[in-house]
Amino acid sequence: MNYAEEEFEQAWNNPANTQIKLGDVDINDVLAKYYETPIPVNFTREMLWDMGAKKAWDPKIYIPYAVRAGKSWGKKILENGDEVFFRSSEQNKWLNKELYDEIFEEVYLNHKDQIATFLGRQDLVDESGKTIHTENHQPLFHVQQSVEGEESNPINVWRIVHLTDGKDLKLIQLFKKLENPTALPGYAEIYIKKDLKVPLLHK
Repeated sequence: MNYAEEEFEQAWNNPANTQIKLGDVDINDVLAKYYETPIPVNFTREMLWDMGAKKAWDPKIYIPYAVRAGKSWGKKILENGDEVFFRSSEQNKWLNKELYDEIFEEVYLNHKDQIATFLGRQDLVDESGKTIHTENHQPLFHVQQSVEGEESNPINVWRIVHLTDGKDLKLIQLFKKLENPTALPGYAEIYIKKDLKVPLLHK
């Protein structure tokens, strides 16, 4: 386990924080049951991880429904082949979608285990080496997205932990409403249309 995953797990196991895990998504099963495509689309673990890595680097393209501006910088390839970089994006506030916060994140891509960890930060070092600061108007949060399942039957796993001073029931209720077992995550739909170049129609 790398330092980013350790920090995420510590936050996840802190009873004062607000932990939320969305239902695991069997990508191929949801595609087959609830979508129409002109040609068959069958995800592999490698494809699902490719999607996750691209979403991590370019949030404006892959999660435009939550991000109106975003960029990443400072990518470093570690000796084990993993990647780390910084990301800044303007994202909807969780409990008020009309307002935006500037969100700073340190991103760690564990390519071997196919785990992407996003650590919320208030301070980062920009491309010029200057320390930059953002004022968060909601609790910091960490996100982890990973790939599980068989190579030919990948499962998308997603969880988030908000660094709160006690369980935030409004946040928990919000994420429960977001779950839709009949639909792919929005970024998966975008990946299929943009990267696989396959039209997609929800039944």
